[in-house]
Formats: sequence, C-alpha cells, structure tokens
Amino acid sequence: MRRSSTLPLALPVALALASAMAFGVAAPAFATTTGTGGGAPAPGAGAAPGLDRAALREAIAVGRDDGATGVVAEVNKGGETWRGASGDVVSGRRVSRDAHFRIGSISKPMEAVILLQLAAEGRVDLDRSVQHYLPGLLPESRFKEPVSVRQLLNHTSGLPHDFEGDPTVPSPDEEIERRLDYLTFDEIIRRTLRPEGRQAPGPRFSPGTRQEYNSFGYRVAGKLIEEISGHSYQYEVTHRILEPLRMRQTKATVPYRATPVPRPYLPGYLPRSSGELVDVNVQGGLPASMTSTTGDLDRFIRGMLDGSLLRPAQAAELFAIPKGIDGKPLPFVSDSHCNTGPGKGTACFGVGLMSTPLPDGSVLWGKTGSDPGYRSGVFASRDLHLRAVYAVGTSSASVNPAAAVSQRLALAAFAR
Repeated sequence: MRRSSTLPLALPVALALASAMAFGVAAPAFATTTGTGGGAPAPGAGAAPGLDRAALREAIAVGRDDGATGVVAEVNKGGETWRGASGDVVSGRRVSRDAHFRIGSISKPMEAVILLQLAAEGRVDLDRSVQHYLPGLLPESRFKEPVSVRQLLNHTSGLPHDFEGDPTVPSPDEEIERRLDYLTFDEIIRRTLRPEGRQAPGPRFSPGTRQEYNSFGYRVAGKLIEEISGHSYQYEVTHRILEPLRMRQTKATVPYRATPVPRPYLPGYLPRSSGELVDVNVQGGLPASMTSTTGDLDRFIRGMLDGSLLRPAQAAELFAIPKGIDGKPLPFVSDSHCNTGPGKGTACFGVGLMSTPLPDGSVLWGKTGSDPGYRSGVFASRDLHLRAVYAVGTSSASVNPAAAVSQRLALAAFAR
C-alpha cells in the first residue's frame, strides 16, 4: 500500500485560473446545493462580486465519463458561503453536502502545526537536526549531512520517497486489497531506509539546496511528534487541533484497524482488473490518515491562518518560501507542483502549505490530498476573504477527475 500525494492528481483548486480556460461540464447527477450567509464581509470586500451559485452548481456536476462518482464542495467569498454536493453516479444515490471523505495529505499541515506548537513551547528547535532528535534513524553511512526539522516540513530535506526503489507495482486487485493495511511511521521508515532484498536509497540531493514534494519527510515528522510528545500522533492531533477548533466531524484513523468513512459519506471507488467498481470507503491507512468534511476543513484552514492555533512567529513559517544563499527561491525539482505563475519552477511550499498564484497577483495557500478512491483540497487567501474546500470520489484509476472539477470550481468561485 502506498499513500502519497507526490503525484499531481489533485491539482490545486486555483490552478485553472492561471490557464484562464473554461471547461465543459457534464449533466448533473442528483445535484443538490445550498447557500447561506457567512457573516459580515471581510474588510474591503463590499464591492466584490458575490458568489455565482448557478456556476458553482454546474462546476461540481459529474457524469459517467468524468472518472468521478460525486463531489462535495464549500466556497466562502467575502462573507458569503455556498455548499454543494453532486450525487453518486455509480449507485444513483444522493450524496449529502455534509458527507465525510478521506483527506489524504491534507493531514500534512496538521503535522506541521503540531511541530510548530512544540517549537513555540521550546520542546523542539526547527533548526536542529533529525539526527539530533532521532539518533540512528537516518543511517550515517548514507546520510552524512544534517537534515533539519524545518527541512522536513518545507520539503527541502532531500530524503528519499516512500519505498523508493521498490520495483513492485501492485495490480488493481492487489491495490484494492492493500487499502485495508495499516502501516505505522516506524514501518514506513524501516521499509524505506532499510529495505529487504533491494538496495537502500540515499539522499536525493543535499539538504536545503532544492525543494521537492516529499511525503516520506512527513513520516519522519510524525515519528518526531510521537517521540517528543510521548503520545501517539492521533492523541496529539485530537487534543491540539480537532478539539480546540471543534472539528467534531473529523476522525483520526484507528491504529491497526481498517475502518469505514463515517456516514453520510462520499463514495470512492477503485476498479478491479475485471472493470468492476469497488467502494473503498473502508481503509486502514497511516497514523496521520483522517476523515473529515468540507465544514471541518474550512475550520482548520481558518484556524491555521487566524491565530487560533499558532503564535505569529510560528505562523510566519507557513508562508516562508525557502531561499538559497543568493536570496532567491530554491529550484523545484520536478513539474508535479510549483508549475504556474511568475515563480514557475521554483519553490512554492512553506511549512505545510503550498502557495498558488492567481492571475490578479494574489495568492492562495493550502494543500491537496489523495487516498485510494478520494482526491481533495483546501485553499484560502491569507486574509481568509477567499476559501474553498472540495473532495472528489473517483471511479477510474486512469482519469484524473479532481483536475477538471477543481478547475471548474476555481473558475466559478474566484472569477472577478
């Protein structure tokens, strides 16, 4: 089982704006939407155009050829709120706008928040090395340079990817069965750094010289959280984030068990080699695996950016794009991320969050996520005037439904 959003399957919700292209929309399947007032408009937002609810309804409508089974989304703009859901085109059942779904790597900003809180408490120094806090975890014969905690969180560690070098490619049927596995941080670290039957990987580049999206760095970060706090990751995320923000619909995974997405849920499917679609809402996962709703993820992005979770010094790390000794943003290694706007090809991740430029020069900050059967994203402007959360259930292993849906949603939500 591999769980990583290194792949660009769930494109940022604002990416389409950079291309300024419109996308066709399939006929809706049991589409349901709602809109409510979201409080007073943000400062300076009085003259801004409101949400185009008809366009938003159309944006999340899905058809049988989209590779998507259903969508839930929430958009906030200048104090206005819109929430919607499109039905499950596989079963024909309705999908609730309050549906739960698997959030994948949207848990990474939560890991980052916990370590930033520990830094504020003086229990961890972001500039000290992994080798200091977790001696022996990185084999000294291969990892000769120190890797700082900050480099884990801003994707400049140069560490290998999850299970790097493993030539095994699971069949569709094996992938469906492996979704039930539960892997601890220790197991992923061991199987990546000390694999059996193949050569062990070394650094991909010298720490702090480049940026490359790296899920493995967050496995090490999760291990660090547990080592420093003396508690499980699930305990820390619950007591530091979910309870303070009243994210009552968000659940951490249950260790060593495969559990279903709570009802009501957004169905996500994987196809067998025979073509049969299997609802994969029951999964094992990782210690950081979680289920949530659009409403709870909106609470989380607000809590990150409005000071509820972080002190100013630590919150500044979210937006600190790593730079080289020349003062310029570091180069980004691949084209999987950081591939739009004037900074194309250079670092676009701070600690935990990714920046996505809009055509008017403003920037959205957020994160995408990917789990078997699910693609999701949460993004917001720094002043929280613009916010969007979406989740897509999949029905295809080859089609990327999140790309088209997020593009349409972005065009409908953030058009000036």
